[in-house]
Amino acid sequence: MNQKLVESLAQIIESLNAEERKLLEYKLKDSLNDQGTSFDATVTPKERAKAYREWAESHHIDSPILSDEAISRETIYGERG
Repeated sequence: MNQKLVESLAQIIESLNAEERKLLEYKLKDSLNDQGTSFDATVTPKERAKAYREWAESHHIDSPILSDEAISRETIYGERG
């Protein structure tokens, strides 16, 4: 084990702000999924719910709402509809 590397990483993590910590958490979870370990298989229902809430809260609430026309079947499928 590389103790100096671990200590350096710990210092870096301690210096992160809240947004950077969320990004790190997301990247670590993503990395676990890439290794074949399912996020759902590694967390409790409470942790899964917390992750979902954090994901939902990470989206901008001031995004423009699409009009009825923009999401109409005719607009989406056009002549294929």
